[in-house]
Parts: sequence; structure tokens; C-alpha cells
Amino acid sequence: MAKLNLPFAPLNAGVVTVSNSRTVKNDDAGDLISERLKKAGHFVVKREIHPEQPEQLSSLFQDWIREPEIDVIISNGGTGLTSKDMTPEVVREFIRKPIPGFGELFRMLSFEDVGTSALESRAEACVADNTLVFLLPGSPGACRLAMDRLILEQIDARHRPCNLVTLLPRILNKIKQ
Repeated sequence: MAKLNLPFAPLNAGVVTVSNSRTVKNDDAGDLISERLKKAGHFVVKREIHPEQPEQLSSLFQDWIREPEIDVIISNGGTGLTSKDMTPEVVREFIRKPIPGFGELFRMLSFEDVGTSALESRAEACVADNTLVFLLPGSPGACRLAMDRLILEQIDARHRPCNLVTLLPRILNKIKQ
């Protein structure tokens, strides 16, 4: 089977910062994610700072996953080990296909920077309906690592030998039009 040679296709992204203390003025991780997406040619169509309240966070993820305009959701915060960190548990109910390699690679790369502290990360990714979802720690350094070394390549249809974009029929159909 021949490999597809697809052009770059900008994706529509939702960026959510999960935090009880971040504001528009100090959301450095959310700013970094949004800037990296825009610089790569993607669109940030929704952006929010959301408190660590499971029911409301579940509602936000459910709405964004069902939103046909959003191709990818990148969340930061709420992935630690404290009792208030519940982003992975909230998103788990929406997972159609987990992407375990994302978390594994993220922790491997993090180990190079922070040593064994990398084991405290619960960064993960999944497909929920036809939406890619990435859950990142809240630190700008962790978000920079995830965006620059993992996510931006995988949300670019030109990346070879394969990428996540070409696995999602809704997104692939949009590219081929």
C-alpha cells in the first residue's frame, strides 16, 4: 500500500488549562501551547482556564469532544498525584482508543530533564470519538517538551512514516477535500 503524501492541513484546537490558581495573566503553559499551535499553522478555536472541579470539567470535555469544529484538545494541569488532580480520571469516560505510547515517550523524554521525578507525571493521550486529546502537566517546561518533541509532529499530516492525523477519518476527509 502506498503512503499518502498529504499537504499540511491546519487543525482546529481547543486549549484548556485546568487550575484553581491560573488566570489569563499568568497562564504561561496555556500561552505556550497556543503560541506553538499557531506558529505551526494550526488554529486555536477555543481556549479556557477551568477550575479543578470534576463535574464541570467533564462537561467541558464532553462538549469539546462533540464539537465538530475541534480536531484536537490539548489540556494542561490536573495530571499530578494530589487529590485535586483529576484530569485523567475525568477524560477516561470519553476514551475510545488510548494512545499509551504518548505517555511512555513523554516520561522517557522528561526523565532526561527531571530524572526520576518524571514518574510522577500522568500525561496521556487518546482518541475520544474522532478528536485527539492530549493531557499534559501544567508546567511550561513539560508543555514545551510535549509540544516540540511529540505533539506538533504527530498533528502534521506530512510527518513520516506516520502521524495521528491520518488515522482520524473526519480529519483525513477534511485534508483530502
